[in-house]
Amino acid sequence: MAKLADALPLEGTFQYGESTIPYRITCSERLAARIRVHIHPDATIEIECPPDTIKPQIDLVIARRARWIWRNLSEVREGRQHVRPREFVSGETHFYLGRRHQLKVIPESSSASSVRLTRGSLEVRLPVNDPSAVRRRLNAWYRHRADVYLSERLRIICADLPWIARVPPMILLKMRKQWGNCSPDGRLTLNPALIKAPRPCIDYVLKHELCHLNEHNHSPRFYSLLDRCAPNWRAEKAELDQLAELLLADT
Repeated sequence: MAKLADALPLEGTFQYGESTIPYRITCSERLAARIRVHIHPDATIEIECPPDTIKPQIDLVIARRARWIWRNLSEVREGRQHVRPREFVSGETHFYLGRRHQLKVIPESSSASSVRLTRGSLEVRLPVNDPSAVRRRLNAWYRHRADVYLSERLRIICADLPWIARVPPMILLKMRKQWGNCSPDGRLTLNPALIKAPRPCIDYVLKHELCHLNEHNHSPRFYSLLDRCAPNWRAEKAELDQLAELLLADT
């Protein structure tokens, strides 16, 4: 029987009641044996599995977890209904480090532009009041703040983890479905939108990826390591999952 790695990309569907639910399959060298099911913020389903997985194994996992998949998929879809596209105009709210801040767009007589966080507001000064320009300027500010804050938190957290001899290299990359990942050569890739999340959630993502420097999979040893360095990671992950659609909207 052919291995999945020989036939990527793969997609499929399964039935739950009267609903036909689509999913996609991805293979990961980091997974030793376990098949994982991900419900992403955009209401898509990913089945992540080791390269030597065969299709009947995936069918069995889906059959066993169908009710869980349906329940969590329904919650994600319900949450998406309440997320309105941002217009990047004065009065709407935007997140920074888990807190909402009211956007104030201020016309600027000079050609300079700036973003300032002050007394619960995000002030964006631009020569013209153009929502697309506001969006670009605000996202550039978020990216800069992410670079500064995440680099510093990474340095502090690494100092407390005994398996890390030096701070790994970090890059920022806009991603639709991930907060971060760790490459086989030890480089961390982080989503700049993470700067919008609460501080404990940010630390959870950093510790999760740093654990992969010691355990390059999601084995029981990996989760044991994560439990030791981030005892509250399950609650922090749950909070981040609930906020994901809001934090990733219009980035």
